[in-house]
Amino acid sequence: MVLLIHHTTSPFGRKIRLAMSEKKMLFALRSEEPWNLSPEVYKLNPSGDLPIYLSDGKIISSHYAISEYLEETYPQIPLIFGTPEQKAEIRRLMYWFDDKFYREVYRNVVLEKVHKRFASGTAPDSTVLKAGLNNLGFHFEYIEWLFEKHAYLAGEELTLADLTAAAHISIIDYLGDVPWDEFPLTKLWYSKIKSRPSFKDILKDTIAGIIPSRNYTNLDF
Repeated sequence: MVLLIHHTTSPFGRKIRLAMSEKKMLFALRSEEPWNLSPEVYKLNPSGDLPIYLSDGKIISSHYAISEYLEETYPQIPLIFGTPEQKAEIRRLMYWFDDKFYREVYRNVVLEKVHKRFASGTAPDSTVLKAGLNNLGFHFEYIEWLFEKHAYLAGEELTLADLTAAAHISIIDYLGDVPWDEFPLTKLWYSKIKSRPSFKDILKDTIAGIIPSRNYTNLDF
């Protein structure tokens, strides 16, 4: 049995969960609070980063390493595939969301509205929050541009690029900060990903003390 140590507000954990579900894997989850990690987490991964993948005595940390490990060990349903150029594009888009979107949107919204609340009990900085929400529009314009050309972000089939982007966006959506009506193509793309069976458990996630947005679990929003 695979055990994934994660937290519901981690887009990296959500990405790995989606990938494992798409690959029809059986796995269990254990939650750790990023702002109050247990000593065991540091024993398993000295950096303290989540998620951490455990299976048959193997310990794999770093969501990038876990992603590549899953592609190597569960190749029957690939999520990074195609020509070398196509694989490079999938990885480029994954990095876009895991790095650029994370820095420009996630950190300014989720860390402000959720992590600060539980870590220090302080209110979000409205200036930082506004910057993150402004940046969200830029990223959604990019998704619309990509989606105009293909059925999915990196081509005509679902890839790990789509799951990575959706993992990040799903947390912003939970908080009710996505202006869906302003980005109809992004909304259409996200509804395709959100309706997949692999997303079912993601939509059951809750954050203590924070009610999900009205559309979070609505597949036909």
